[in-house]
Formats: sequence, C-alpha cells, structure tokens
Amino acid sequence: MKVTRREFLMLSGQAGAYLALSSCMGIDTKPVKEYVEDLKKIDKLKTAKQTTSLCYYCSVTCGLICSTDPKTGKIFNIEGDPDHPISEGALCAKGAAMLQTTELNEHRLTKVLYRAPYSDKWEPKPLDWAMMEIAKKVKALRDKDFILKNAKGQEVNRLESLAHMGSSKLDNEECWAITTMMRSLGLVQLDHQARV
Repeated sequence: MKVTRREFLMLSGQAGAYLALSSCMGIDTKPVKEYVEDLKKIDKLKTAKQTTSLCYYCSVTCGLICSTDPKTGKIFNIEGDPDHPISEGALCAKGAAMLQTTELNEHRLTKVLYRAPYSDKWEPKPLDWAMMEIAKKVKALRDKDFILKNAKGQEVNRLESLAHMGSSKLDNEECWAITTMMRSLGLVQLDHQARV
C-alpha cells in the first residue's frame, strides 16, 4: 500500500497522540479510536463494489452511491452521487440517513409489532394478521360512514372518514392502480407525498 508524505505524518501524529493520551488516566480516547475506524472505512471503500441507486423519500429522487463489501455482500456506506444530474451529490437528512434502513441497523424492524390499546408492551404479529386487521377496520368504517346520497338526493357513493396518502416510491402505473382502488372504496380525500 502506497502512503503519501501527508498521510504518513498524519498517521504518525495520531499514533503519538493516542499513545500519549491513553497512558494518562481519565482522558477519553474514544474520538481517536473512532477516527482510526474511519481510516479503516476509507481502506474498505477502496476495495468496495460501488453501485448507483436512488433515494425515494420524496419526488426529487436524489442519486446515491452504495458501497458493498465484496466479502460479505453487505452495504456499509451510502453517500450522494456527484454525477447525478438533479442532486449533484447533495442529500437531505433523510437521504443521508438511508444507511439506517439497511440490514446494518440492528434495530431495524423486521416484523409487524402491535401494541394493544392501553398496553405498554409491543407484541410481534404475523403480516397476515396485520393485513386482516386493516381490512376489518376499513370494512367497519365503510359500513358505518358510507354516504350513498347527498342532501340534494344525488347519488355520491363516497366515504369521507378515510383518506389515502400516496408514496413517491411508486411509479405512475402503481399510483394509478392504487388511486383506482381507493376510488372504488369511495374515498374522495386522496393526496400524494410528492405534492406535500
């Protein structure tokens, strides 16, 4: 591995500072250790497989570069793509935190968690159970609040107590299909994340 003069001096200074500080009592060497870990990350980046992707948190769709460890096949770094024509490497806070949605985050949700009313505990439930609960609640709302005719006696067939918010992660065809389904349920309050 080739080391430039600047890198050599920087590493020598850091190593000396680390040795001097670690021998003193009561001095926290955690920042130095974190910096050394960052240096290891830079070496890891040099051998990583880089793939371009997109952030779909909003309609801007900023460009991302995902670095994958060739040994494990796992993403360990996500940053803005400077060659992307829209974002030019810039990311908002949500895009910059995209790494937290990968399997690298040990606290990422992998199952449906349900907390009963007035309970203080979350309990894991199967996905089928969650989908059936949503369907039951939509059916109950339709049975209770569905409006067949307005005050003038005109047929309107609508449900005003339920709304739908579209996602920018969907393409035009998916948005069309979901909007059609929501309209068939009688929903009139439809919005989209890209507009908000």
